[in-house]
Amino acid sequence: MLWPGTLLGAGAGYLIASIPGAMLGALLGQALDRRLALQSWADLRARLGGRPVPRDDELLFLLLGRLAKRDGRVVEQHIQQARVEMRRLNMSEPAQRRAIAAFNRGKDGRDPLRGYLRHFRTQPHAAEGLLRACWRMAWANGRATRNERELIVLWGKWLGWPAAKVEALAAEHDTQRKPLTSKVNDYQHALTLLGVQADSEPAHIKRAYRRLLSRNHPDKIAGSGASQIQVRDATDRTRELHSAYTLIKERRGFR
Repeated sequence: MLWPGTLLGAGAGYLIASIPGAMLGALLGQALDRRLALQSWADLRARLGGRPVPRDDELLFLLLGRLAKRDGRVVEQHIQQARVEMRRLNMSEPAQRRAIAAFNRGKDGRDPLRGYLRHFRTQPHAAEGLLRACWRMAWANGRATRNERELIVLWGKWLGWPAAKVEALAAEHDTQRKPLTSKVNDYQHALTLLGVQADSEPAHIKRAYRRLLSRNHPDKIAGSGASQIQVRDATDRTRELHSAYTLIKERRGFR
């Protein structure tokens, strides 16, 4: 993570008063970083341009707005999906107003999203939640276009995700498939979700399931100070893991 105020303060202080000046400048710059929530040069540019640095939930709707506008026109299905995401997060009325404003900002396409997304490289659960929501928006009108896919893969790259891993999330929202969370009727997808093979030993499958369940358990995520978005996504992920494990057990015939 890069702190622009700290670096600028240290540099200016060094030019004025050598090492003591650099130390004092860094302290003052750090205070500025914290007060203005500056964590990158993109944040600083946004501040200088009069655009506030978005909160986590606002960033989500910035992405959704940008994605909805990707092919040139926002359709009713995109608007409805944005409302679904608001309900999914149990947003209060003020939070919904912020989300709508962020969605409209996203359609403008002027926010420096790369800098914002890089903040989440060390927050895999939050990153996954953002990508899942983006795929839901892409599939809102029944299909994800090439332009939409390319944009989500690019965002995944900025989040530190390989393209194949980002694309794998798309299958869970493909309207041509039955929802994974309802019955997980795609055996191969269930194997992929747990990271195991069709010929893996039952003991190995159990360990993989328990490891993923522990990593994604909503109580654990909530206890780490995660946002509401992260906790909700962890809950969905846990449900999917359980459904996948149940299908594999039934297919392989073990308990």
